[in-house]
Amino acid sequence: MNPLHEQLIQIGTRILSLCRSELYLSMRYLDLALSALSYDLNLQTRTIATDGVHLFYNPNYLIHNYEDDPIAVNRMYLHIILHCIFRHMTQAEQRDPEDWNLACDIAVESIIDSLDYPCIQRLITDRRQEYYDSLQVSVLNAEQVYDVLTKMTYSQKIGMRREFSVDDHRFWEQLQDDKQQQQPSGDNPADSPSPPPPSKDEVEQTWQDISQKTQTSIETIQREVSLMAGNLRQHLQIENRQRYDYRAFLRKFAVTREEVRVDPDSFDYGFYNYSLQLYPNMPMLEELEYRECKKIHDFVIAIDTSGSCSGELVKKFLEETVTILLDGNSFFRTVNVHIIQCDAGIQSDTKITDPQHLNDMLQNFDVSGNGDTDFRPVFDYIEQLQQRGELLQLQGLLFFTDGVGVYPKKRPPYDAAFIFFDNSYAEHLVPPWAMKLVLSESDLTRG
Repeated sequence: MNPLHEQLIQIGTRILSLCRSELYLSMRYLDLALSALSYDLNLQTRTIATDGVHLFYNPNYLIHNYEDDPIAVNRMYLHIILHCIFRHMTQAEQRDPEDWNLACDIAVESIIDSLDYPCIQRLITDRRQEYYDSLQVSVLNAEQVYDVLTKMTYSQKIGMRREFSVDDHRFWEQLQDDKQQQQPSGDNPADSPSPPPPSKDEVEQTWQDISQKTQTSIETIQREVSLMAGNLRQHLQIENRQRYDYRAFLRKFAVTREEVRVDPDSFDYGFYNYSLQLYPNMPMLEELEYRECKKIHDFVIAIDTSGSCSGELVKKFLEETVTILLDGNSFFRTVNVHIIQCDAGIQSDTKITDPQHLNDMLQNFDVSGNGDTDFRPVFDYIEQLQQRGELLQLQGLLFFTDGVGVYPKKRPPYDAAFIFFDNSYAEHLVPPWAMKLVLSESDLTRG
């Protein structure tokens, strides 16, 4: 290593260490995150970058920016850390890379702009605020911003890229490709070889643990410090919520019962061969003509049709749910499915007795109701159906809603799952007995 290269490493490490210390003095709850990345001079990037393990920097870019504006470098450092806390680099699969990169940059910059610390504060320009307002999402997290960006034209996104792009995301792509070979050493022949890209699963697990501990730290510090943390706490709560596979989630409502159907697994070839030895022309054993199956029989799907739930989103939810249930052979031959539309009261109840009728229902489905939301009438109505003997084997209720409404205080005698289409639902209002699942619009449209 030549003396100039060694000197650049020392200067770069010194600058980044000063930024880390300054951020730590203001945001002690980020102690684990701020110390999780090692510094690495890398001429592959013109700015700064990360792969979840290293913080790569171009020395010329870092030194010149620190001389001009130390606060800007503090913001860049925090920008990188927030990408890692929210695991943006491991979540780009099945998404357009350019839109996802921009969505992640907008999300973390909005958080930084909400923080009330002198070491990173800067005036939010009118143009930046206009961009925030134009996205029209309740929470500027990467997933919701991405859904909006996919509907915008290229020309609409050019200005956003100039405004919000801060770091280089090229190492995210290497992580997604799960490349384990050594990276090129850069343009300078004196550069030491860069480390190979880390494992995606290891990066995800490491930063998920750090993210959860950071959230706990914010929630346990004094109230006035928590207020200075801006939107970071809310974003961490959203990001760290438990996520489920929707298909696996629907299987929770299946019941076990016998179905008239040949069961080849019950056939015993040993006894079959033995019977042929005793009676050559008369096999004595055959497979059973019934089998135990775990499927859905009685089921209720409730749709919140209040003003905040768009008809198009409701139809997408129903279409996705019905597709999963039918493709997975989830129903018995005879079913008893009620699809209830409601706002502050029951608007309609469509009863399905044949799985194939679900497809017919989707073709003629219209959204009814546009008032306030009260979940209690649905539970009262289901209780009436049970008393009349119409839902004797009810295992579950699926309630699609934005989460804003009046919940029952008492747990019903069946599983009730609330499917939220918005990450910003008021979690403190949801009763502890309710099952919760968040689906974004991309979850409903992604195959």
